[in-house]
Amino acid sequence: MKQGQVYILECPDASLYTGVTSNLELRVAQHQEGHFPGYTHSRRPLKLLWNTDQMDIQDAISLEKQLKSWGKDKKRSLISENWDTLRLLSEYKNSSHSKNFSLDSARDDKTRISMDSEIRA
Repeated sequence: MKQGQVYILECPDASLYTGVTSNLELRVAQHQEGHFPGYTHSRRPLKLLWNTDQMDIQDAISLEKQLKSWGKDKKRSLISENWDTLRLLSEYKNSSHSKNFSLDSARDDKTRISMDSEIRA
């Protein structure tokens, strides 16, 4: 079974780069040497801020995708192990998420829809 690690690099402009590799030492060196055209190539030198232990490569790829969807503050909370802030940043902010509705408001909506249907009938 192939193993991999997820890592987060910091660029001189304070931006973060998230990646996955099966050889962390080699991959960081390759980034430092500019082997990869793309995001990190023009943002060197880089600093390794965080990495996972070895894990199944498919799990590492899934985690990398998840972390890439996170904002900078959320990643920095993970790096600094600030679990309270990470939890707060992980809460759903959009108004339509189910956590933003109470059972009472759902019941009221259902009653209103039912009453509207009766009025039309």
